[in-house]
Parts: sequence; structure tokens; C-alpha cells
Amino acid sequence: MNSRAELKQELTSIYRAAIAAVDPAVLIGRALDGTIPGSQQVADLIANSRRVFVLAIGKGSYAMASELERRLDEKIAGGLAVIPRGLEIAAKPSRCRCLPSAHPVPDQTSADAAIAALELLKKVKGKDLVIVALSGGASAMFVAPAEGLTLDDKIATNAALLRSGATIKELNCVRKHLSAVKGGNLVRSIPRAATVVALILSDVPGDDLATIGSGLTVPDPTTFSDAIAIMKRRRIWGRTPERVRDHLEQGLAGEIPETPKSNDPIFTRVTNLLIGTNHTAVEAAAREAERRGYTIQRGRDLAGEADDLGRELAHDLAKIDAQRVCVVAGGEPTVTVRGGGRGGRAQQCALAMAMELAQIAPDAKVAAVIAGSDGIDGPTDAAGAFAFADSAERAVVAGIDPATAMRRNDAYSVFDSTGDLLRTGPTGTNVTDLFIGLANY
Repeated sequence: MNSRAELKQELTSIYRAAIAAVDPAVLIGRALDGTIPGSQQVADLIANSRRVFVLAIGKGSYAMASELERRLDEKIAGGLAVIPRGLEIAAKPSRCRCLPSAHPVPDQTSADAAIAALELLKKVKGKDLVIVALSGGASAMFVAPAEGLTLDDKIATNAALLRSGATIKELNCVRKHLSAVKGGNLVRSIPRAATVVALILSDVPGDDLATIGSGLTVPDPTTFSDAIAIMKRRRIWGRTPERVRDHLEQGLAGEIPETPKSNDPIFTRVTNLLIGTNHTAVEAAAREAERRGYTIQRGRDLAGEADDLGRELAHDLAKIDAQRVCVVAGGEPTVTVRGGGRGGRAQQCALAMAMELAQIAPDAKVAAVIAGSDGIDGPTDAAGAFAFADSAERAVVAGIDPATAMRRNDAYSVFDSTGDLLRTGPTGTNVTDLFIGLANY
């Protein structure tokens, strides 16, 4: 197998096996059957409930809501699925209303979704069960500004954080302290006698429940002080709306209540269950690669600046002497945006890798794909990109200077010119990013 087309097909097949393993509908079904570790209690709660309300939010919300409706049917007294805007769906669930919402930057649809959810929760009675099905993208898709703040305030702050290279934990710490629903605040909107079950598909490294979706149903360990420190460390404090700074300073002074903490009694009726993670997808990729005859190596976590990570991944692959090795890894690099080009963190990482390979191992038999599990990398139509030892050379032939493109954060143009973008369309799930590398194939 030497042709580029064959290598891309091989990598794509392994990637698709990873995505299939984190299909939200499959994972919801396993949770309801009690076959996910820790899920038997959840399965029993759902089985013994008479009336259920469903609130599904995130990139996997449509599949999650559909499976819950298929399994629970007439038990569902009301439901709402906050789905990605532009998602094409064949048939809408009949018991769960679908509302489109924006990602990665929230807009009015994000606020409308939160308003609709809070209206739905007003119908919940004391003995009802509320199922919150949460997946990646929920933080941007579900926005209720704290009292005194506007949607524009949150949008401006969110955009500044994204451009600054803030990690997902940093993003969500700030989001929680500008929100009426995040950081456990959603539980405050549910009648105290009702039971809450959150079925959570993780899109954050480390699978911190308080970070996924900004922790709608989870105690928040962060504080107003933390949020202020993050904004100052990322050098955006002076570039965010004055109302945001005033709000956070009032919280720091104790004039605004903190987000609920672990000792708050409201959480005694809440069960949070992790149903799928990046590890789930990586292990599935490893199984598929092994089935195809590769020896598996676990790679470094995808973390840190995409440029640095890409160079490190190039060295990792280039130094492998064994035959037919597949390196698999997952995580979420960051990009500090300095240019006005197109691309995302996976494409930026792939470009850095390709450029390093051209320098250190131009004749190496290596091929890799770096891609988002949601099928969307940054504000582009690509999930990510394939990297080869000759990628940079082929870009130059196509009339694009890879070094200039990398400085401009314009990796999309490079890989578009070489035909090496991975375009899958939205996958309906999200467990951060995947790296699949082949050596000496």
C-alpha cells in the first residue's frame, strides 16, 4: 500500500471506527441498559420513574434525544433537543422539540435555547425525573447571561477567550461566572423534589465533569477570582465589556452569589454519569488498526500549542524503525491566533507536522491524520487534515508557501491546495481530537 489515496483511505477507515464507538445513540442505549460502568443506578432510576423530562444539549443532542424517545416513549412528558444549527435530520423526535443553536460563538439562538429550556423545566413536578443529555458544544449552544449582563457581553468575552488560546477549562471557568445556568446553576432551576440524571459525553481532556458543557449539573470548584485571573493572564481583561468586568468584581467582593459548590444540598438528588470519552474513541481506533495488521503504539496526549505538538508528532513517527506501526492518540491542542487565515487546531497541528517531516525525514514512509471527532475543525468544512512527508513540497508546487500559511493560521489553504483535507461533515458526536499515524506501512 504505497499510494497516497490508499493511505488516506486507510486512515479514514480507522478514524471512522473511532467515531462509531462514540455514537451518542449507542452510548445512551448502553446507559439505559446498565452496561456502562456505574450506569445500573441510572438505569434503575429511569426504569422506576413515571414521568420524564428530557433536555439534550450539544453536538450529539439529536441522537441522544432520539434514542431516549425511542426507549422511553410515553414516559416522556416533555423534551427539548438543542441541536447544531444546519444539522440535517431525516425525522424530528415527536416528544422532544428541536431548536437549532450556534457554535463555537454563541448568538441569539443560543439564548433562545436556554429560555426554552427554563420554560420546559417550569413544568417539572416534585416526583418527576429530568434527564440532561450533554455533549460537546453545549457551552456555546446554551447561553443564559447572568443578571445585569447581555448576550453581546457574553459573545464578546467568548470570542476574546477563543482568540487568546485559552484552554477549554479556562473558557468554561469564565463562562460559568457570567451565566445563569452553567456551573451547576441549571439545577437551581429544577424543583427540589425532582430527580436529575445527567448522561454526559465528554469533549474535554481529562473528562472533568465540571468542565464538560460548563458543568450544567455539576458543582463548580472555580470562583470569580479564578475567572478574573484567567482573563488577566490571557491579556483580555481590558478588552472585554465593562459590564463583564463589573460583574466579576462584584462576585469577587461577595455582592453576587458564587456558583453552587460540592456541599450544596441541591446536588443530593443529582446523578452525573460519564457515558463516553476520547479514550473510548482512541481504543476503538487501536482495535481497528490492529485488525488491519498494524502494531499499536499509544502516542503522546494532544495538548499544548498546535505548532509545537505537530513538530513533536513528526519526530515521534520519524524515529519508529518497526514495520507497520500505527500510533493513536487523542486530546485537544490549542492555537493562539495571530493571523487572519482559515483553519482549526487540527489543521494547524497537521501543517506543523508536515513541515517538520519535510525537514527531518523527507523520505520517511509516514502518513497521519489529525482531526476533530465532531467533523468540524475551526470555522471550516473540514474535520482536519492528512499529513505526509511531501505535503509541504506539494503545497509549494501548488503556489502556496507553507511557512507563511502557518504564521497566518491558514493551514486550510495549504491542505485544500494539495487535496489533503479530511471532509466528513458533522459526525453528530464530539470527544475532542484524534491523531492516527502510520509508520513504515
